[in-house]
Amino acid sequence: MSRYADALHSVAIALWVGGMWVTGYVAAPVLFFVIPDRMLAGMVAGRLFSSVAWIGIACAACLLILNLLRYRADAWRQPVFRVTLLMLVLVCTGEFGVQPVLAELRAQALPQAVMESAFRNRLTAWDAVSGLIYIAQSLLGLALVVLSNRATRRGPSGVADQDP
Repeated sequence: MSRYADALHSVAIALWVGGMWVTGYVAAPVLFFVIPDRMLAGMVAGRLFSSVAWIGIACAACLLILNLLRYRADAWRQPVFRVTLLMLVLVCTGEFGVQPVLAELRAQALPQAVMESAFRNRLTAWDAVSGLIYIAQSLLGLALVVLSNRATRRGPSGVADQDP
């Protein structure tokens, strides 16, 4: 890959994985600590998670295309490609599968707060599913960072590049 493609690859990983970690493990907990209204904190956190999901979809597309251009038919054999694809599946499952279910439960609970309604147990269960997906995606993100670093040092031939 050219230096520009390598740089774009690194930036996409940093943006996606860094955004996931900061949002999930820094911003969201701070929101729930600082904002007394848990519904408002949850709404803001939900918007942040959705934004990070869309960033992840864009970054995954970029990473997959770059890997296809670099490795062509052998892209599927590359760990970076497989981890990126798995992360994309997880982010899409969360954003387009789980989040609509959570939104529907919140809407059905109105005018009550969902945690004060009959839907509380279902919301708690689906929220746990969402959290597990996010944790899995976060851990895969760490693997992506490490694998990408190894792949960049090795080059397309699989041989470690020499330091200048």
